[in-house]
Amino acid sequence: MSSTRAFTFRILPIAFLFSSCCATTPAQDQTAQLLQLLSEAPGAPGFEEPVRKIMVERMTPLADHISYDGLGSVIAAQGNSGPRIMLDAHMDELGAMVRRVTPDGYVTMQMLGGWLDEALVGQRWIIFGSKGPVHAVSNLRDAHLVASDERAKLLNTRDLIYLDLGAKNSDEVTDLGIQPGDPIVPDSQFASLNGTKNYLGKAWDDRAGCAILLDVMSRFAHNPHSNQLFYAATVQEEIGLRGAHTSAEEIKPDVAIALEAGVTRDIPGTKLDEAQEVLGAGPGIFLYNTSELPNHKFVAFVRQTAHEKSIPIQDELIVIYGDDAAEIQKSNGGVPTITIVVPTRYTHGHNGIINRADYDRTVDLVVALIQRLDAAAVTRLRDFSPAP
Repeated sequence: MSSTRAFTFRILPIAFLFSSCCATTPAQDQTAQLLQLLSEAPGAPGFEEPVRKIMVERMTPLADHISYDGLGSVIAAQGNSGPRIMLDAHMDELGAMVRRVTPDGYVTMQMLGGWLDEALVGQRWIIFGSKGPVHAVSNLRDAHLVASDERAKLLNTRDLIYLDLGAKNSDEVTDLGIQPGDPIVPDSQFASLNGTKNYLGKAWDDRAGCAILLDVMSRFAHNPHSNQLFYAATVQEEIGLRGAHTSAEEIKPDVAIALEAGVTRDIPGTKLDEAQEVLGAGPGIFLYNTSELPNHKFVAFVRQTAHEKSIPIQDELIVIYGDDAAEIQKSNGGVPTITIVVPTRYTHGHNGIINRADYDRTVDLVVALIQRLDAAAVTRLRDFSPAP
């Protein structure tokens, strides 16, 4: 073999790898585009404006009218007669805000929502200051400095999380437009995983639910239905279900469906009694979580509807979980409420995974439920008189 031939043979794999990794991504359909847009939008609790802008732009041509509660939740309405049905999804994601700037140019974070310590270190973040987005990375102890007897321990990061902006001092941080109170979100991009129809991205809790609101609105924009539909894109769910409380006060629903991110067990180390959902096996319905119990007649109604429509559905019980349904069901003298979820891997982290078929089936299920929720069905769900 000549040296020329040998050289050519050796560089071919490198050229092949380069062309493969940089190949053009196949064109996305409208649903994937919407999911990417919502996933990548920043929206820490209390700072949901970029997500709200997307929702309002998409809702406006589909709604009879749009209003807002006093915290910033968006309420889009379709129809003016029949039972008042509330569909809820929250716009905010787990995030943080700037707590203080250190003299040597680091930023400390006030976390917003239920973060695990191990999800915080060595991650990329974006701070939104007065001069625009600023990229940062959270600190991580260098492996060369950690003693062998400490390597297997999970660190308590509450006093250790600093953001490195590349600044040398506090003046340089100020020059970047950063000050205490500025919002921070994970720096994560959407990706369709290797042709699997599994979508990687941040904030599926609850941007998947926000996308479902829009898809369901689109289905009913030009189709008759027997209800008044109120689509509530709520704020500040991750820090106390606040927007759900104020939105429900405004809507005064007869029944409600909360749309959320479920928790899957199909990852290493998860036990069956901790979670029951599996990615790709259809939407889930909460039978229990720490914050709420669903209306049991509504659960039966969902199961029957799913069966009649040949939509697979998964039961879910989660101990450490709260969602907007808890506040909605306590409003208006008591509201039959259920939570329908899109199974999600790795919630409350920088990167989660949902399955496209699960998403599509969830939209189909919610549409079917609304079509069946006429006045008689709603009356039955709200009737607690003893049987004769």
